[in-house]
Amino acid sequence: MQSRIAFILLLLLATASYSFGQASQGMPHRYDPTTEVTVTGTVEDVLHPTSPNGMAGTHVNLKTDSGVMDVHVGPEAFISKQGFTIEKGDTLTVIGSKQLIGGKDALIAREVKKGDKVLTLRDANGFPKWSRRGGALN
Repeated sequence: MQSRIAFILLLLLATASYSFGQASQGMPHRYDPTTEVTVTGTVEDVLHPTSPNGMAGTHVNLKTDSGVMDVHVGPEAFISKQGFTIEKGDTLTVIGSKQLIGGKDALIAREVKKGDKVLTLRDANGFPKWSRRGGALN
């Protein structure tokens, strides 16, 4: 009985250690509606980093009145499927969850507006539209 309890405790410890390691190695941050802000600025750079699962994302360096902010827009495939493009020099208004990522202010986008076009990336609770629950894959 004691060896079984020791095994379970060891398993729990290993799982917790693995989870902590994953969180510190660039796992996605969760959208927090309580930190939602709206920013407007000009696109300085558009980046397409690849996530650990191989999905290409879209990040934008947005020059605002208070400095340059890293905006995590969403998966490149989802954005292009919506017919939305983002290019250097575009003026964007972004609603998103402001977070500290890698020691710097960043914004996880919920909605991006360019001119009269609006790209909705997440629902009001921050759940991604490209996921099954968000309805994009149904």
